[in-house]
Amino acid sequence: MKRLGRGAAELLAIAEDLRHHDIQLELLTGPLQGVYDPSGHGAALFAFFAGMAESEREYIREKSLEGQASARERGRHGGRPKVVDDDMTDYARSLRANGVPVPQIAQKLVITLGKNQGKRPSVATVYRILAEDEQEG
Repeated sequence: MKRLGRGAAELLAIAEDLRHHDIQLELLTGPLQGVYDPSGHGAALFAFFAGMAESEREYIREKSLEGQASARERGRHGGRPKVVDDDMTDYARSLRANGVPVPQIAQKLVITLGKNQGKRPSVATVYRILAEDEQEG
């Protein structure tokens, strides 16, 4: 049933669509093997599966949030490491203030840390750090 819908609302909408088109659900394997009519006894089965899917989804969400909180407590913040340090950001700002186009700014910057050390940041990265300035100001 997980493959039919991501949540209770979606699963119940699918059941309603099946009911509207007089389509039955057939479970080929497992303890509930058989044919179920969404407008008959199958409606209870769909409601049960919808509730279970919603419950499982909420459980996974809670466990993910707990894991992220635990990682934060251990000093791990997730996400990709930053390629742009404060010095690079300041230099990019000063170049932009002097009217240097962003593609030329990207060519002047060099990444100092991580696996991309010695490479240049993308033009999109430079646009992003300059846009963060505009949002803050």
